[in-house]
Amino acid sequence: MKKPPEREKMHVKRGDIVLVLSGADAGKTGKILQVLPKQGCALVEGIRLVTKHLRKSQDNPKGAIVKREAPIHVSKLKRQASAAKSGPARPEKKAK
Repeated sequence: MKKPPEREKMHVKRGDIVLVLSGADAGKTGKILQVLPKQGCALVEGIRLVTKHLRKSQDNPKGAIVKREAPIHVSKLKRQASAAKSGPARPEKKAK
């Protein structure tokens, strides 16, 4: 009998403010827009911007070149605070 797939546990969630630990954007902070648990990645506002060339369409009659966020692996992110307006930020985990 097959086991149902286990849910991947993530230390960050949508709306958290995170610090980038390594890579070209190291030291920058941003808000998490979307979490992709199957890939182990997250989309962070203003982090890992890539250039996307868009084909001609009704929305873009001339085509376009846009900058958009690409997923970054969650191991490169450290949670700073929660962006929730009400209530305190989620507590940091203490090292054992």
